[in-house]
Amino acid sequence: MIQHEDVKFDCRHFKGAIPCKPNKLHGVDCVNCSFYQPISKRILIIKLGALGDVIRSTPLLEKLRATHPNAHITWLTLSPAILPQDQIEEILPMSFISIFNLEHSKFDIVINLDKDKEACLLLKMIDAKEKYGYSWDNGHLAPANPEAKHKLLTGYFDHLSKVNTKNYIREIFEICGFEFNQEDYQINLNHNLSAKWENEFSSFAAGKRIVGLNTGCGPRWNTRLWKDEKWIETAKQLKALGYFPVFLGGELEHEKNIRLSETAGVYYPGHFSLEEFIALTNNCEFIITQVTMMMHIATALKKKMVLVNTIFNPHEFELYGRGVIIGPEKGCDCYFGNTCIHEEPCMQSIEPATLVKAVQDLSH
Repeated sequence: MIQHEDVKFDCRHFKGAIPCKPNKLHGVDCVNCSFYQPISKRILIIKLGALGDVIRSTPLLEKLRATHPNAHITWLTLSPAILPQDQIEEILPMSFISIFNLEHSKFDIVINLDKDKEACLLLKMIDAKEKYGYSWDNGHLAPANPEAKHKLLTGYFDHLSKVNTKNYIREIFEICGFEFNQEDYQINLNHNLSAKWENEFSSFAAGKRIVGLNTGCGPRWNTRLWKDEKWIETAKQLKALGYFPVFLGGELEHEKNIRLSETAGVYYPGHFSLEEFIALTNNCEFIITQVTMMMHIATALKKKMVLVNTIFNPHEFELYGRGVIIGPEKGCDCYFGNTCIHEEPCMQSIEPATLVKAVQDLSH
């Protein structure tokens, strides 16, 4: 009979006050367990939001696992549902309880990739042997380690950001002392929901190649919105070429997508929870989207993507050879702008035929 003194609190599988996975699946305890994995490092990642930024920070998981195979990883975030549950030992929602627990814990490594004051102060307070990313000092942002200075400077000054040629993933890898070797995004995918949508599409699409048209861009940078008639024309052209276009979006795009669907004669499934939206997207072969959360979801799901970019540095994005970036021919004068200095935003200079041809090129 196991005694309390026999419990291996340093095991990766230990869940605190509840049974661990090996106990649940195989009925073993710490006395007779062949699944025992002593924790090599305790690692905390602080990446709160936005959703897309959380997703595009997940390549770190593969690198951390390769470097520290038996690490216990904790991730603090505002978006726990998006993270791969099987790759992280502890996913904590941003809350007083989570912060209280972290302040009374010890870590070998803490990585903070958020520039928000609360995240930086938390990194500063936590007891850890090594700290990477962003901290707080004397009322302002500060680098927790020298490698974080580059990313801070490109955030402070537009002229440095514009000439930066490093993508985001390479930047955060360098902050952590790693070299980026095409480690991929990871995401929490509900396979049952994905199978449900596979069945739905099998009847609607009838074997045609499915192209998801993500019509929204969020409320922050509305200069990225494309005119309705251009979405309609894109859908019609794709349909004429034998593809099965599908309008996609969230609650903000729902009424618009209904109008687009009715006018173009193209399928619109509706708007759903984030979990179901990811599952639905998983059944598209191609995605056309602006720089939004959808871009990161599509990248994580390894979709072929036509990324429409205007106001951001195109070097920022890693498409893993599965996509193409389309921008206005004359470039964009409104870097990170939420309003346009011209009479008409440069987004409107991009033509449907350009995006359709990009889909065709990715089809080969």
